[in-house]
Parts: sequence; structure tokens; C-alpha cells
Amino acid sequence: MHIPSLGTAASSRTATSPSVKELTEEERKQVEELKKSDREVRSHEQAHKAAAGRFATGGPQFDYQRGPDGKRYAVGGHVNIDVSPERSPEATLRKMQQIQRASLAPADPSPQDRRVASQAAQEANKARAESVQSKQDEGQPGRLLDVVA
Repeated sequence: MHIPSLGTAASSRTATSPSVKELTEEERKQVEELKKSDREVRSHEQAHKAAAGRFATGGPQFDYQRGPDGKRYAVGGHVNIDVSPERSPEATLRKMQQIQRASLAPADPSPQDRRVASQAAQEANKARAESVQSKQDEGQPGRLLDVVA
């Protein structure tokens, strides 16, 4: 089973400096940018987690960057989502719809988020078709019957 990740991209910049008091103006600006990024990344991943519900296979995982103040800031992250089919087409359809919502839950979905949403939409369409076919095979309403005169 492949478990895609929903999340934000990480940056690979690193810097180290011992104390906030010793920071240059440029380093203070970098710390403020890192703080802003940290808030945005955490909010983004929490939106995925909340919308995914029981289909999230754990909590958000973060990629960190150490700022010039020596602290670590979240600059990327992801939430793993279970996209395996359920026991029935109807349950799979509901699950894939929830995964689509989870993928697009953040205010600014990443390209990976959009890919997962697209994959979930494809799986939802397959489940929908399987459900219709199953109902037709069982002779439920909506089935086309041969009429013998």
C-alpha cells in the first residue's frame, strides 16, 4: 500500500549564531521570516490532519531549519494518508471524497496536495462506477432489463 504525503516543501538553508542579542539586522529579519514560515507550515499540516480524520496515519511530520538564533523552525512537512480501498465501493467513494477534502484543506495547497487530490478523485470515480455496476448486477433500480414480448 502506497501512502502519499500531503504537505509543504522544505528549504535547505541553514545558519547558526549563538544568541538573539548578537544577531545582525539581517539575521533578525531571517528569524522573523522563519517564525512566519513555521506558523504557516504548522497551520497547513494541521489543516490536512484535521480534514483527513481517521485516514491520517499519524500526526504531522516536519522538516526543520536552524535559524541564526540557534532555534529550529518548521520549513516543510507532511501528513501521511491511507489511500487504500475500503471493503465496498460506497465506502471507498466516501473515503476518497474525504481524502480530496483533506488534500485541499489548507488555504494554499501544494503541488503534491493537488496530485493526491487528483488521485483520490480518480479512485472515487472508479468506486462510483463499481457501485453502479454492482447495483445493476443485483437487479436494483436503474438496471436496464431485456424485455421479452
